[in-house]
Amino acid sequence: MTRLKTLSLLLTLALAPSLPALATPTPTAVQAPRAAAPYASVEGISEYRLANGLRVLLAPDASKPTATVNLTYLVGSRHEGYGETGMAHLLEHMLFKGTPRSGNLMTELSRRGMQFNGTTYFDRTNYYESFPAGDANLDWALAMEADRMVNSKIAKSDLDTEFSVVRNEMERGENSPASALTQQLAAISFDWHNYGHDTIGARSDVEKVRIENLRAFYRKYYQPDNAVLVIAGKFEPAAALAMVQRHFGKIPRPARALAPTWTEEPVRDGEREVTVRRVGDVSLAALLYRTAPASHPDSAAIEALALILGDTPNGRLHAALSQKGLAVNIGAMPYSLAEGGYIIFYAELGKNQTLAKLRPDFQAAIEDIRSQPITEAELKRAKTILLNQFDQTLRNPQGLAIHLSEAIAAGDWRLFFLQRDRIEALTVADAQRAAENYFKRDNRSFGQFIPAAQPDRASIPAAPDVAKLVDGYRGKPALEQGEAFDPTPSHIDARTERAKLSNGAELALLAKKTRGATVSGNWFFGFGDEDSLRGRHAAAGISAAMLARGSQSLDRAAIADKLDALQAGISIGLSGQGVAVRFKTTREHLPQLIDLIAELLQRPAFPAGELAQLKQQAQVGIDGSRHEPGALAEQALDQKLNAYAQDDFRYRPTLDESQAIMNALSLDDLRRFHQQFYGASHARLALVGDFDAAAVKTQLEQRFGGWTSPAPYRQLDPLRPSVQPDAITLRTPDKANAVYAATMPLALRDDAPDYVPLMLGNYILGGGPESRLVKRLRQRDGISYGAGSGVSASSRVESGWWNLEASYAPENLARLKQGVGEELSRLLRDGVSEQELANAKRALSQTLKLMLAEDDSLASLLEEHMEQRRNMAYIQSRLEQLEKLTVADVNAALRKHLKPEQLTQVYAGDFSAKPAAGK
Repeated sequence: MTRLKTLSLLLTLALAPSLPALATPTPTAVQAPRAAAPYASVEGISEYRLANGLRVLLAPDASKPTATVNLTYLVGSRHEGYGETGMAHLLEHMLFKGTPRSGNLMTELSRRGMQFNGTTYFDRTNYYESFPAGDANLDWALAMEADRMVNSKIAKSDLDTEFSVVRNEMERGENSPASALTQQLAAISFDWHNYGHDTIGARSDVEKVRIENLRAFYRKYYQPDNAVLVIAGKFEPAAALAMVQRHFGKIPRPARALAPTWTEEPVRDGEREVTVRRVGDVSLAALLYRTAPASHPDSAAIEALALILGDTPNGRLHAALSQKGLAVNIGAMPYSLAEGGYIIFYAELGKNQTLAKLRPDFQAAIEDIRSQPITEAELKRAKTILLNQFDQTLRNPQGLAIHLSEAIAAGDWRLFFLQRDRIEALTVADAQRAAENYFKRDNRSFGQFIPAAQPDRASIPAAPDVAKLVDGYRGKPALEQGEAFDPTPSHIDARTERAKLSNGAELALLAKKTRGATVSGNWFFGFGDEDSLRGRHAAAGISAAMLARGSQSLDRAAIADKLDALQAGISIGLSGQGVAVRFKTTREHLPQLIDLIAELLQRPAFPAGELAQLKQQAQVGIDGSRHEPGALAEQALDQKLNAYAQDDFRYRPTLDESQAIMNALSLDDLRRFHQQFYGASHARLALVGDFDAAAVKTQLEQRFGGWTSPAPYRQLDPLRPSVQPDAITLRTPDKANAVYAATMPLALRDDAPDYVPLMLGNYILGGGPESRLVKRLRQRDGISYGAGSGVSASSRVESGWWNLEASYAPENLARLKQGVGEELSRLLRDGVSEQELANAKRALSQTLKLMLAEDDSLASLLEEHMEQRRNMAYIQSRLEQLEKLTVADVNAALRKHLKPEQLTQVYAGDFSAKPAAGK
């Protein structure tokens, strides 16, 4: 659950002043308060302010039957004092522990089937929940957020287990070379400001935090005058404002006044360098340059420069490093923060590449921008990508609600739109000036991860007066709204048109009006049978991966430019026994995207240089896995449970076997595979969104109806292995996080009467944040950041899997074994409870309904149903079966199929440390 740039999750809290109750009766209709006049309105979003200082943003959108509540507090790691690092993040965990009236909020949110999370960053903390639209759900969510704003328990007993969970989160990060290097780079780049501290904090600060300090931090910052509430999606604005007033309006404005943070980082007067040495196989290099605050005009230039320099395949670093064989992967990440930002450029090296050869070209590609000025074409490409990202965010109410937290943290939510305007107006001169000001030697920090004197100061501007920047800002017209679509199985079936092309390719077309005229597609091209595919898995996978790297008329860079121009996202790759093409675009650009997909699939060029680079990237991935507990545990299970010959298409090779296969693969292998297997006779396409179905069918017939598959297609069924249970220990030195992975074969299909009760029982065991494994290993014992279990089964033959997994510190191995063993025994001995059954029913039902409401997941489901010869009646039957299940049904299925004594279990980690004492 950890997000890039946040270091958080859906965890914790507990204290108690007094105030709103967390009641959940059906809300009564009330009028919006008279004082609720908009303070500001921009592009369909309106701001209101309560007397207690709470700011409220409403972004109504009726095109999807979902709503999102996002509450942002203007407190993050920037606000922590000496000895308090990690306090904002720890408090975020604790805020899910509940209030005297609510109980544990993870339990309450999970029981209602809501999607939820909390995240902490340098300048803010936010909590959000998404749910099926309706006054009852919205009223409960607002009541819950108002309650935990001031009534959270912050109990010492909860803290004692939670800091161990956060510590395990730290250990997971310490396993990552990139995370370790980024943390050290930031630390040497800031002498005084808290931006030099990782948000997760110092281990000692987290472990020794005083409960009274945590409570004081909570009381100080978790108040209405330090928060911004966003409601987005399908709701009635007047009714929503009335709910906000009812639940939040009664919270008094605090007497205290929050002082601004005042530490100013001095201008740098020389380059800095850090080296991280740890066990590993992949070398990394990174360059960090401090930049302007997020509210400063230069922040738009920095975002563009990140793409001009760090994009693949069109960026300068890709040309200077990747294409010259000096690095395998490159990239850039700008950090836009309230009081000054920074940007990190990184390069990942293969085994035959050296940091010494890389570093001069790496630095020159960035800092020699004075002698090689930015071009109009480079800037245009970067602006197209950035503006497409803005458009995509605006079209997604949930994403917009959550994304606004970053603009709020920078000073005002309207900065989101102002930044877009700045990018639109950005000139080559603006970008060049910013590059020359920030990308210079004395503002540089260089970092490298190695497995086992005249000042040239940059001028870092202060943040401008944001109130003046946004005063009177109106923005652009709001996006066109979509239709209010009813995502029930029967309505989806009624609206879906099914058709075939002349070569047999199948279509499922669901046309409807969407926000921003978006359309999502899932396309599958099946090929081959057991005999024809023997020994061809690598050729199948690499040929699919090469399709977007060049066609006979377009090279990789031109393809990327074309996709940006079409506002399209696309992924192409091997999926099972065929090629999967997943895409998203708009009604206007769909015809051109279909033409482009036809070009990529039917006329690939298989460029030699791209194959060499792909091989290098695969090699780096293999090398990076050789000491990773998770990868080694997965390999051990694959080999132990293997039921196939090495040349079988379904066989999972080891890391060494993968390397040998990859090295032997040639361009002729790829061309031969494409010639022998590619065609559309066994294709399945599902389209969901805003499009002209008749025009699409005509175009598809023209471009794909005559493209026949040369080889027969017969789907390969999974074989159920016959294997003796085992316990395998793998030692991975110098890895702070250990991995537990276990599995056993199951003998059932996914349409068996036992499957739904088994799935429900497994959800109670390890399928959600309130599952028994999470409660035991995370909430009670405090030894695991994440634990879970899952069941899966074939739709064609009686073959499936039961899997378990958990992360933990290696010294807690004995406690991990004890906890897992006791919970499995208790589940099969005592069974599940009526309350657990009711909560799981609701959660799984709501999850499925949310999936039907999202166009991307619905397209995937429609495509899958074509392969399974099913329609939405199957989903409806599963929902009905789910509702009728009893405790006896679930317990019988669990006891019939789950046999802990038959598990193959793997424990991977550095077990050299002394075991931890139990609690």
